[in-house]
Amino acid sequence: MRIAEHFAREGLSRRGILLAGAAAGVLTACGARTGRAFLSSDTHPADYPTVTAVDEMARLLRERTDGRLDIKTYAGGQLGSERDTLEITVFGGLDMNRVNLAPLNAIEPVTTIPALPFLFRSNEHMRRALDSSIGDEILASLTKHGLIGLCFYDSGDRNFYNTKRPIYTPADMKGMKIRVPNSDLYVSMIKALGADATPMSIAEVYQALVQGVIDGAENNWPSYESGRHFEVASYYSLSHHVIAPEVLVMSKRRWDKLDKADQERVRQAAKDSVPFMRANWDAAVDAARTKLLAAGVKVNEIADPVAFAAAMRPVWDKYVVSDDQKRLVKQIEAMAEEG
Repeated sequence: MRIAEHFAREGLSRRGILLAGAAAGVLTACGARTGRAFLSSDTHPADYPTVTAVDEMARLLRERTDGRLDIKTYAGGQLGSERDTLEITVFGGLDMNRVNLAPLNAIEPVTTIPALPFLFRSNEHMRRALDSSIGDEILASLTKHGLIGLCFYDSGDRNFYNTKRPIYTPADMKGMKIRVPNSDLYVSMIKALGADATPMSIAEVYQALVQGVIDGAENNWPSYESGRHFEVASYYSLSHHVIAPEVLVMSKRRWDKLDKADQERVRQAAKDSVPFMRANWDAAVDAARTKLLAAGVKVNEIADPVAFAAAMRPVWDKYVVSDDQKRLVKQIEAMAEEG
């Protein structure tokens, strides 16, 4: 199913069209100033590693084309949530977009693979897999949905945090209301642990924690810190249950207007921004962890990762169904001990 069709079925096309029109207006103005600037969106703050990585990609494009190609990024969710801006990107109102894979899970089944619980043993394992032909295949799967997958950016390991208590076993999560991204896969993971999943935009999480709409969420160290969620939910339990990447995509409508040489320049600049992003990401994780420990966040390791993995195993059975998915999972598992 194409992304536009999926959004239309969920009654989102009217809003998307309105937002696309607004974004197109910004794009026109941007183009008038710089000639060929691509308009890009990110929900993270301006100093977040994914945003600075796209800034680095822009620098590389300017350098390699004498300023002819450039990128203007609107960070901090200025152009809307990932769900909204993804629709805008498909319509061509946005040129580029950095998004979590979660909004793509319902559209393209292959994108669920990197988000499977306890698939990757470490961040190094994830990087090896996605730097290989496996990553290329997942990126290529987006083309038929009106998106060009340019590269993967790190999102680290996701852990649980909440306002109530430390989490040591799956039983500690029973009855908790946990925020998840808008993804059936994430909903299934939380339900498998006996908790109640509440899908919502990351921009809504802080207020939802304050108001008691949710008891907690799950995310990486930098997002836990930058969203100020630690101010309300001070229990951070290291489950490392998902080590999924984020992805930088480009509108196929915009891509098709580029000649082959510029397409290659854009793709190469994206790939060359990945090491820059990873260095900044690792530094951001260390900085966030140091800051939060100093702030008094109560951190604990879960008691038995095997128990959590076993509880979530039915999620694999539900979402790994096609031959392509099964093949990719086996290839990723086989790479666990490499390096």
